[in-house]
Amino acid sequence: MMRRTLSNAKTITKLIHQGQSRQAIVLFHRVLKNGFKITEFLLSAIVRACGRVAAIKEGKQFHCTAIKHGFNRDMILMTSLLDMYSKCNNITEARLVFDEMPQRDVIATNSMISGLCWSHLTLEAIELFSNMSRRDAGSWNSLISGLGHNSEGRTGLVFFEKMRLEGAEVDVMTMVSVLSICSDLAALSNGKQCHGLVIKYGFELGYLPVGNAIIDMYAKCGCMEDACLCFKNMPLKNVISWTALITGYGKQGRGLEALEAFDTMEVEGVAPNKITFLGALYACSHAGLVQEGWRVFNTMVHKYSIAPMMEHYTCMVDLLVRSKCFSEAYKFIERMPVKPDTRLLTAFLSSCCSHKNLELARSVGKKLLESAPEEAGAYMLLSNFYGLVGDLQGVAKVRRLMLDRGIRKEKACTWIEINKTVHSFQSGDRSHPLSNEIYNYLQHLFKKLKANGYVPDTSMVMQNVDEQTKEEIVLGHSEKLAIGLGLISTPPGTRIVIVKNLRVCVDCHVVTGLISKIEGREIVARDSNRFHHFKDGLCSCENHW
Repeated sequence: MMRRTLSNAKTITKLIHQGQSRQAIVLFHRVLKNGFKITEFLLSAIVRACGRVAAIKEGKQFHCTAIKHGFNRDMILMTSLLDMYSKCNNITEARLVFDEMPQRDVIATNSMISGLCWSHLTLEAIELFSNMSRRDAGSWNSLISGLGHNSEGRTGLVFFEKMRLEGAEVDVMTMVSVLSICSDLAALSNGKQCHGLVIKYGFELGYLPVGNAIIDMYAKCGCMEDACLCFKNMPLKNVISWTALITGYGKQGRGLEALEAFDTMEVEGVAPNKITFLGALYACSHAGLVQEGWRVFNTMVHKYSIAPMMEHYTCMVDLLVRSKCFSEAYKFIERMPVKPDTRLLTAFLSSCCSHKNLELARSVGKKLLESAPEEAGAYMLLSNFYGLVGDLQGVAKVRRLMLDRGIRKEKACTWIEINKTVHSFQSGDRSHPLSNEIYNYLQHLFKKLKANGYVPDTSMVMQNVDEQTKEEIVLGHSEKLAIGLGLISTPPGTRIVIVKNLRVCVDCHVVTGLISKIEGREIVARDSNRFHHFKDGLCSCENHW
């Protein structure tokens, strides 16, 4: 009996270590019915397995088992339970387990902090962190990483600075988390400082996650030369390293260099994964490389036997319609083994509108409405299309559907880093300390632009207001405010880098190009779709994004 118990325990533990959590749970249930002797250690392991596969029902059963056997005073098991509830998006139960623990160590508290952050309860996480009797590197990492994942990277950078001031130990996980935040915010100065710390602490050699994070940071800050240099200097590279480089080139619109990296990767014996192929297809799409895109897609399907995800299909459709291959794109969609989702149809409609293919746009627009998209961007695109063709009834219908379906437009937000401080703006924002100076500068600049023939594009303003008010709304777009701060806060000729959470609007794209020419500035804008490098009035996207 004892041998059988040990054998079952080893098998369950082995399955968990191999990532076969579902199989481990099934086996645990089976042996439990046969009178299997449970230990705190094994129950803790199986509870963690439940968290990995979001098996909340089984997790609750094992919680009851723990109470039944009197294991609810075991700190390791209780920590596993609160971690499981957090990963299953039941933060209320997780907090209950934490509060009822007779003793709590730093590991339990770190786990609770992570859970609160992932559940968007960052204020509670910060309060819990602030009240700890001692903190380790894991405590700081849990909070900083959690803030980054919760789109509160600016606060994460503040806590990283506090961490260093308090002399806390910085480890590999700290640097990966902070570099990830710098990537999201395009906080280049902070990112360069982190790179320096990586070298100082000796993390650069032998720690692949750190090297990969550095490549990703420079790429997302629009510094592909630095990203490429770091890539070349890495002693070891894996598929993530190559994918970061390929995706970086793709986002910059440098498709040929992305494909060159992809081919070199294969020659060096590194097998691309589905994310690598997505980056390569994206690069082909934004560089108009149709034949190369088909080659990449067929290589993925036939050589590596990777089943395409919806994102791969979307990239292919986008590539074809950007190159005006509308008929081929439509046939491709018809042959797809899965029904196109709203993002694919939105991408299709966007290109149809850009190329003024109104007949096909109507057909795609109808399908898009029937799919009942949940993203406001799809409705905005449809509304703008109907406005473009003068179909006022269509515009009214789309706006009515948005109200009926409870669709709200996501708030536009733009970030800019100046002297290592990240500033954020929303549309119409007047909360910044230099708000008056920013608006005065922009109003003066707009007069100069209008004198040179600029006419504000107010077609995307959905409010029922007069034209002057519409122009004021457009003037207050978040990207314009961020650029305004950059212009008044940096010396002439300084490169300006901004990041926006949504696609840049047509008017802001036009204005940014004009500003780059009039002010003699290089302006780099990273939106949700790609990079835009503005210089001397021209954009690297060639006005198609």
